[in-house]
Amino acid sequence: MAKSSPRFCHPRSDEMSDFPKFVEFREEGPREGFQIEKKIYPIEERIELIDMLSETGLKRIQVGSFVSPKYVPQMADTGELFQRIKREPGVNYTSLWLNDKGFRKALTAHDVDIDPRLLFYPSEAFAQSNNNCSSAEMREKQRDWVRLYKEEGYTVDAAYVMTAFGCNLEGPIPQERILDDFRFILQLCEEEDIPVPILVIADTMGWGNPEAVKRMIGALRELAPEARIGMHIHDTRGLGIANVYAALSMGVDMFESSVAGLGGCPFAGHGHARAAGNVCTEDAVFLCHELGIETGIDLDKLIAAALKAEEIIGVPLMGRVMHTGGLDKYRKSR
Repeated sequence: MAKSSPRFCHPRSDEMSDFPKFVEFREEGPREGFQIEKKIYPIEERIELIDMLSETGLKRIQVGSFVSPKYVPQMADTGELFQRIKREPGVNYTSLWLNDKGFRKALTAHDVDIDPRLLFYPSEAFAQSNNNCSSAEMREKQRDWVRLYKEEGYTVDAAYVMTAFGCNLEGPIPQERILDDFRFILQLCEEEDIPVPILVIADTMGWGNPEAVKRMIGALRELAPEARIGMHIHDTRGLGIANVYAALSMGVDMFESSVAGLGGCPFAGHGHARAAGNVCTEDAVFLCHELGIETGIDLDKLIAAALKAEEIIGVPLMGRVMHTGGLDKYRKSR
């Protein structure tokens, strides 16, 4: 299991329009996709989807979450999932937790690849809804999380600031409030003498637009010039791919996404749950490939996994490329 993330070089401020040469996609569909569904789908079907994703070239797949089965019963069998999936060499199979109890469960579950993370809630309303505590309380808990990770021999992989562009429960979130959480992260890393993790801008509820994305990334680059920046984008209002493009143009090289556009937080107050999905992995991979950016992912195999996800859910899903295919077959026919 990887104990820390590698360091990456980033474009200088005068090179911000350059796209990265390689983009990492971290797949969240098996966890974020199924947690929002009211139905609990058979574990055999979800295992099949995870096994298909394992063969696409993705290097990190979030299998499930160790959270309260009372509030998220869809994830109650996460431990069994980890026991039964097939593991491909070089693929990390990770989980989500929201408190130290969940982290302890992940530690004791079967062969979980631990990716220690920090979570920050600039939205007070979302902090209460998702974590049953205040924003300030959650921020202070992150000090304990860092020390807990260190005790277990892990280095923080990523730090997330959620609702980075706005919140359905609270309204617009000022950029300065987002940056204040990132300042806290940098200060905490200095105090605890740990490397700065990937700084993840999370558009949890799909409020972002391309210009807002570029402004946020630019401001964060000024704050932490050497840090690697990632994005967790939701396509709730149809701007997901546009926001990916904007982030790519600013040099961002890590995105969290969901096969077939699955996903969404069940505690985010969305009007239509399935429309709250993460940006679609295969659509974003297709965009990168069209821009000449490498991903290490086999698009055809990813499309097959997306179609499997649609078969499992039983209704048409939000992905576009999964229904049309890429362009290679047309280019080869000419």
